[in-house]
Amino acid sequence: MLVIRRLVDRRRSYTALFLKGEKPRIFPTDDVQHARILQIYKQDRRYDGVCNDFTEFNIGEDLKPSPQGI
Repeated sequence: MLVIRRLVDRRRSYTALFLKGEKPRIFPTDDVQHARILQIYKQDRRYDGVCNDFTEFNIGEDLKPSPQGI
């Protein structure tokens, strides 16, 4: 399983890719680049048959759409 995390220090932000048995790969990215990486690796929302943060941690389960669609 691929784990993607956002790392931030005082000066820069990074994207870290973790694969079991592999050395972590950490590289500088801005918010847009990190969001695109998440989208590519299907971490942007829940997908059928894909195990990601949204399925593991039930992210968004408690959010209900507002009546006005906002």
